[in-house]
Amino acid sequence: MIHFTVETDNVHAHLFSITLKIKQPCARQRVSLPAWIPGSYLVREFSKNLQGLGASQRGRTVAIQQLDKATWMLDCVANQPLELRYQVYALDNSVRTAWLDAARGFFNGTSLFLRIDGQTNAPHQVQIKPPRKLPQKSQLGAQGWQLATGLRAVKVNPAGFGLYQADDYDELVDCPVEMGPFWSGSFKACGIAHRFVVAGAPPTFDGARLLADTQKICEAEIKFWHGAGKPKPPFKSYLFMLNAVDDGYGGLEHRNSTALICNRKDLPRSGSSAFEKGKLTDGYTTLLGLISHEYFHTWNVKRLRPAEFAQYNYAAENYTQLLWFFEGFTSYFDDLLLRRANLIDDSTYLKLLTKTINQVLQTPGRKVQSVAQASFDAWIKYYRQDENTPNTTVSYYTKGSLVALCLDLSLRAEGKTTLDAVMRALWRRSKAGPPSHGGPMTEADLLATLEELTGRSYATELAVWVHSTDDMPLEALLLGTGVGVLHEPSQLAQALGLRVAEGTAVQIKNVLRGGAAEAAGFAAGDEWFGIEVDAQLPRRDKSAPAKSGWRISKLDDVTLYAGTHTRVNAWVARDKRLLSLPLALPKAETTWRLVAREPKLVAGWLGG
Repeated sequence: MIHFTVETDNVHAHLFSITLKIKQPCARQRVSLPAWIPGSYLVREFSKNLQGLGASQRGRTVAIQQLDKATWMLDCVANQPLELRYQVYALDNSVRTAWLDAARGFFNGTSLFLRIDGQTNAPHQVQIKPPRKLPQKSQLGAQGWQLATGLRAVKVNPAGFGLYQADDYDELVDCPVEMGPFWSGSFKACGIAHRFVVAGAPPTFDGARLLADTQKICEAEIKFWHGAGKPKPPFKSYLFMLNAVDDGYGGLEHRNSTALICNRKDLPRSGSSAFEKGKLTDGYTTLLGLISHEYFHTWNVKRLRPAEFAQYNYAAENYTQLLWFFEGFTSYFDDLLLRRANLIDDSTYLKLLTKTINQVLQTPGRKVQSVAQASFDAWIKYYRQDENTPNTTVSYYTKGSLVALCLDLSLRAEGKTTLDAVMRALWRRSKAGPPSHGGPMTEADLLATLEELTGRSYATELAVWVHSTDDMPLEALLLGTGVGVLHEPSQLAQALGLRVAEGTAVQIKNVLRGGAAEAAGFAAGDEWFGIEVDAQLPRRDKSAPAKSGWRISKLDDVTLYAGTHTRVNAWVARDKRLLSLPLALPKAETTWRLVAREPKLVAGWLGG
């Protein structure tokens, strides 16, 4: 048995104190800390936050030799109890690592728990203690702390602090822990207990609304995977942990829980007209989509998983070309299942789909890198985005969701099956071992399942949609499903080939490949603060005024002051130098807008 104790007394220093007891170590025992967390594909070097590592054995100090950035060897003897003590700095307010202050505690096991070489398959216990001294209520409004986790309780107090157990190291680090004076509520979905805890909620928070809407999502997804009857999902209970902050968004899936972060203003509010009679704000719709996405991952990636993830290597990158399936298909079904749970209507769903399509079509990188390559390169591209990212890669979330869309609409057009049925068949085909361990799959499994259900091969379609940079037949497939595609004038940013932030000036974030802004010499980081219109430059109306200069703070100002001129001089600041860039104003690009042309056909698809 491996035993950890986690203490939280050092809240103002943001330090978790950990004691690790190994009952039967081997001689010269090795321990290590993960370098990444499954579900977030970037080497994050968690060992940078570990400090003060020390060890003893029967009262004798044990020498420690560091072997690499995250591995240590202990000069101990075999089969005598070994104790290690260390601290972990925790001030990352994300879903990926750890946080501790006087108002809240949170951690993922990959940030806190050392791996014991040779004993990762042994049972692991963790004793979690609350802070012994809490701040005064007048300081931070702190009341008694509670604890929530997906770990199996062995002996805990009513607040949730105490002893928990995991069958092995993988389970231990796949069950994050939330602590603090959080809001808590519960419901049952298809007979399964679900709990929702929210940290940082404002006084206007409508918890009952959040529970009711989340229950609808969970029931829709359980039935999606297991049918109506008496479905048996692969977990006995489920926990949602939401951290509401001033500005943040994201989620990370786990085997029977998820960690979420959202803007406080996106939570449902009591007494708000925006939430009367079932109305949803855009922000709350986004939050529900996030909840749907992470819950869907309980099946699609935590259990049905890439073959390369059958056993995680916590020390280095774990490569797969299948993130377009596991993240992209999940992104397709997250909003679709909001529709099937009757939380949004057809019009709202098509609006969300329109946004995804335009994001992909306005990304030059889709012509540079296939979505399979983007999946493989997630470690160096998607999670390390810079000013050139839109020009070199495509998101496996958004394009992957469009691959799912094309596949689903193609299957429905043929009339033999749907992507819903394909996902369930893959679940049955790939499921192996206990439910908590899931089943690995490959792209060949997807192709085989498609052929079993349709009687033909889909290798050609996947070769084009997944492994090439060719555009997909989106418009034709949508038209065949009763959806009309309107091509409307785009915003000036798209026409220029820019992504910007507007304030006292226009801050250039990205310059897209092949656009007018790139041709003029714009660069990411430029501050565009003015334009000059010269009578000598081409103009559509000869009566337009002569040379004049204008201060701008948003792109709409360019259209306002350029008038009928087709060229302007753009004034930008770069490295405190003032530059005049000759800019040809392009004709308006078009953007997509989807509408339901044949509502009955659309309802047949969106209603499942």
